[in-house]
Amino acid sequence: MLLLVAIQLLILDDIHLFGYATPLLIGYMLISFRRSSTRISLLLWGGLTGFLFDWFSNTMGMGMAGMTLLAFVQPAILDRFMPKDETDKFRPTLKTMGLLNYVIYVFSSFSVLHFVFYFLEAFSLSDFWLTLAGIIVGSLLSTGLVVLIELIANERKSE
Repeated sequence: MLLLVAIQLLILDDIHLFGYATPLLIGYMLISFRRSSTRISLLLWGGLTGFLFDWFSNTMGMGMAGMTLLAFVQPAILDRFMPKDETDKFRPTLKTMGLLNYVIYVFSSFSVLHFVFYFLEAFSLSDFWLTLAGIIVGSLLSTGLVVLIELIANERKSE
């Protein structure tokens, strides 16, 4: 968790694609939890991670709100995309879910996080299309980073 928050604060917060889209990698920890994880543990980890992100990036609760909502909906999103014959010990990874299901799962999860973060940041619908573009591009960037991390992790495990 601390490593993800540090990477987010030191590297990714300085990336603003087209001036408004920033990847939020802090949600990677939550989407990696096992299916058997309790809802309260997800909410506590999500809230704590969001709090640390808000504390150091001065985002006034936007990270905590997004991470808490992601923690709340993560089990439902995971159940939608995981293989049907898996047990409660299932851990969502690129290897266990397959490329297509994993990418859709990660993109859906990051869309929730980015939706909350960007709409709380804008706090109006006056720039709706710009905010929507930020959500989509930020979610795509975050998904790409997570898939890249998973590919590197799978490469190292196979060696």
